[in-house]
Amino acid sequence: MAVQSVFKPWMPDWAIKAVLTFCMLHSMVLLGLYTSNLTYSASFLDVEVEDLQYAMSITYGTFLATIMIESRIFKFFPPRNYFIAIYFLAALTFIISAYTHDFVPFIFLRMAEGVLMALPWIPLRVLLLTRFKSKNATIIVFSLTYGALLIASPFIMNIVVWLLENYDWKYMAYGSAFFQFLCVALVLITFNGHRFHKKTPLYQVDWASFVLVHAAILCGAFVLVYGEKKYWFQSNQIVWATVATVITVGLFLVRQLLAKRPCFDLVVFRYANLRTGLVLFILFYISRATLNICHSTMSKVWNWEPMRVAHIQYLNAFGDLIGIFIAAILLSRSVATRYIFILGFSLMAIYHLWFTFLFVPDVSLGSIAGPYLLQGIAVGILFVPLVLFTVSAVPNALAPFSGVVGVGGRFWGSTLGFCIMQNAQIYLQQKHYSKFQQYVTPEQTEAQNQVALATDRFLSKGFTPDDAHQLALKQIVSNINKQSILLSNMEIFTVVGIALIALVVLLLFNQHLKQTFDLFRNKNWGS
Repeated sequence: MAVQSVFKPWMPDWAIKAVLTFCMLHSMVLLGLYTSNLTYSASFLDVEVEDLQYAMSITYGTFLATIMIESRIFKFFPPRNYFIAIYFLAALTFIISAYTHDFVPFIFLRMAEGVLMALPWIPLRVLLLTRFKSKNATIIVFSLTYGALLIASPFIMNIVVWLLENYDWKYMAYGSAFFQFLCVALVLITFNGHRFHKKTPLYQVDWASFVLVHAAILCGAFVLVYGEKKYWFQSNQIVWATVATVITVGLFLVRQLLAKRPCFDLVVFRYANLRTGLVLFILFYISRATLNICHSTMSKVWNWEPMRVAHIQYLNAFGDLIGIFIAAILLSRSVATRYIFILGFSLMAIYHLWFTFLFVPDVSLGSIAGPYLLQGIAVGILFVPLVLFTVSAVPNALAPFSGVVGVGGRFWGSTLGFCIMQNAQIYLQQKHYSKFQQYVTPEQTEAQNQVALATDRFLSKGFTPDDAHQLALKQIVSNINKQSILLSNMEIFTVVGIALIALVVLLLFNQHLKQTFDLFRNKNWGS
């Protein structure tokens, strides 16, 4: 069957490409709607920020589990019916979430959204690949799709903040549902009712493996996200979640070894390049997690308005686009993968070490623009080459499994990044806060002078002596807290920057990265 037969013959090629690219944004909306601004979402649902992080882990983890079985589901339906059903269900989940204030049903909705995010992702990209005939088709399509993924968060956050400042919370969900209905309309216009693959019975779907790996992902993410908050293994919940993770992982591995047609072939881990790609993905996402520290500092220390924090993220998104363009040029010219990774991680190290000197009580936008833009460039340079390197690390028959490994690296890297940064911030802030408190006591002359000066300032503003004294003490405590945050951030960024320099040195001597990968061998699958 000709690939073109799934599209209406009167549709021009450029319009088909535009529709496929636009419909892929559906996944970005599902992933980023509630996580684009954790503070607003947490206050609306009356939950902690960790709860929203876990909700994101549930969505992304369900995405990871679903792509293992997605191909068989896609082959059962004609593409038009398949996509229409997904977008209608996605719109329905958004509308329901607009009226959901309880966290438990919200979690189940996020799980459903993870499935709906995964189902169209790879089929749309495969269809988009068929529309490009040039030798650089893979580079073009992957740059388009992952470029959209990288810049989606700033756009979604700006829309969310604007909606929340001007309208009710529900309009955010309504707008997302409208986007899904728009995708339905575009699918109806573009697709006919023909099939893309030969029909495959649904009974061949390995549902048991899906349940096992999904349970392992959810339990493992629970341990990493809530570990610090629940004092790790002092909590029975963390203990039981850890035990459940080990058991479900073990059962999943045994099933893959014994199954005639495994859902995930463990043979892929025999290839050194894939193992290297997985490790690099995890390290990349851990280092990328420090950007949230920057945004937190903007809000908590520099007291920037939410809209200003949202607007500055466009600068980072512009850096992403620059980096993706640079990576596309390097890939099209067959530059060795090792050199691309060295360039990207070097820029990431410079960003961390540069930003270390910017954690001061007050800073201008011009001061942080350079490193903030540089972080986006580094991410753009690394993202697509990492995906392609991981996917093309194995023979063609194993390509779908290497794609799963790439998604797994992104998921566990982002979850580990949140865990590491959260624990490091809390530990270092408590340490510095305790040290500062030793120097701010009634017996300290300097502390007495600071309190007196602050009290005088409040008295001059018309406060009573008692109120002025209380406000002065609160101001001193607030300053101590801010200094603790800034020092902690400096230490975290310094350590990450030095670690990235060490990684660059290791890449210089890594034997598995010397060859350039084959971009076209596995062009119909990706992570």
